Amino acid sequence: MKLVQFQADSADVRLGMVLGDRVVDLTAAALSAGENPAPWESMLSLLQCGAPALALAQGLAQQPSAQKSSRLLANVQLMAPISRPGKIIAIGLNYRDHCVEQGIEPPTLPLIFAKFPSSITGPYDPIVLPDDDAQVDYEAELGVVIGRHAKRVSAHQAMDFVVGYMVLNDVSARRWQFSDRQWVRGKSCDTFCPVGPWLTTRDEIPDPHALHISTRVNGHLLQDSNTSNLIFRIPELIQFITASIRLEPGDIIATGTPVGVGCFRQPPIFLRAGDMVEIEIEGLGTLRNPVEGISAR
Repeated sequence: MKLVQFQADSADVRLGMVLGDRVVDLTAAALSAGENPAPWESMLSLLQCGAPALALAQGLAQQPSAQKSSRLLANVQLMAPISRPGKIIAIGLNYRDHCVEQGIEPPTLPLIFAKFPSSITGPYDPIVLPDDDAQVDYEAELGVVIGRHAKRVSAHQAMDFVVGYMVLNDVSARRWQFSDRQWVRGKSCDTFCPVGPWLTTRDEIPDPHALHISTRVNGHLLQDSNTSNLIFRIPELIQFITASIRLEPGDIIATGTPVGVGCFRQPPIFLRAGDMVEIEIEGLGTLRNPVEGISAR
């Protein structure tokens, strides 16, 4: 399934499922099928309802009557699939080639940090520069979405707690990241976590560790790698995180970025107003985020 949050004629954000070139309004489909009230209001509430709700959503979307509550994908505005997750846990230095470009040894344990949920923005919404000289950088990442409460989960069981995947851009203000000596401020600015364009459920991705991942800025290819190059894979990350931190439905793990970020290029490349950032992961879609200066807001 490809699950989305979208806006169409009204200001209300709706929950939907992408089928081909159309989006089925799942709330409308549920109501027309006699599910009154609808068992979900948002992606987060759908995930909190668990596997039975996901199965119900899939069944409703595939009924012939669901076409009455569908719209052309091109005619809706896609929002962030999960607008306010409880947690965004990001992983630093998780690609060997990214460590090499910095001239450092790969970590022996996962390096985790937090991005505030308020940094979330949609797959086509602007990235807003917080300052004229913040040295804002792109980071293509595989986002892993948790579907069940997870605490002290073994690597062997970990994938059972994953509901799906998204494309994620861990946008970073390098000047603040490096000067603060910790990463939260530089990673958590408003609009610094574009996600989407949809939540692709785990059953559609046979191996999340074999996906091409890339970044283009203004059409120029700057990151070009594969998730097979992850140092710590998803099961290891979930085991490590849940040893001390409870994961909940809708939480996002940003698994790290490969070689090619702007700050380690010679000369460095930082995002400027007017740029277009495209991040693509095989099978998961593409983020397309224009960059705006703070004066535009």
